[in-house]
Amino acid sequence: MIPDWLVALITFPGIVVHELAHLFFCKLLRVRVLKVCLFRLGDPAGYVIHEKPDSVYQSLLISVGPFLFNTIAGALMGALGQGLVFLPEARGHVSYVLIWLGVSIAMHAFPSTGDAKAMWQAMWSNGSSAPAKLIGTPLLILIYAGALGSIFWMDAIYGISVAMLLPKLLINLPA
Repeated sequence: MIPDWLVALITFPGIVVHELAHLFFCKLLRVRVLKVCLFRLGDPAGYVIHEKPDSVYQSLLISVGPFLFNTIAGALMGALGQGLVFLPEARGHVSYVLIWLGVSIAMHAFPSTGDAKAMWQAMWSNGSSAPAKLIGTPLLILIYAGALGSIFWMDAIYGISVAMLLPKLLINLPA
């Protein structure tokens, strides 16, 4: 087994982008941020501490934001690294760095169990609507499945798939 701190060190750009996504959605939704740690060798490897959001939907977006943001950024980096968009002549070291960035960023797309706990609390608090619970519950199941899957390197498989395969699939879609 590879120690968690070593995986975090090798894939630190993904952790930084993950936390920046939380920060972005906090700012977008006007939820006050109290403390930010973009990366550290510890558990957790990064975090954004914010005030309690006013609505369940704000909580869901802040928690799930990294999934959207990291997936898109990872696919874009992978496409750039493979020369599929913008830099068709890109070869060599730059290409490898861009692909590493894409895999690293996409690998950290899944919300953490801490994010899931925040979602759970928001969804099952007083005043939470049935539609919020209906939308949030499948998301929670996916988050916990992703956390369990990381034991079997599903996060790495997701990162490689998003950075290496998704761009090729999207480019080859019929017009």
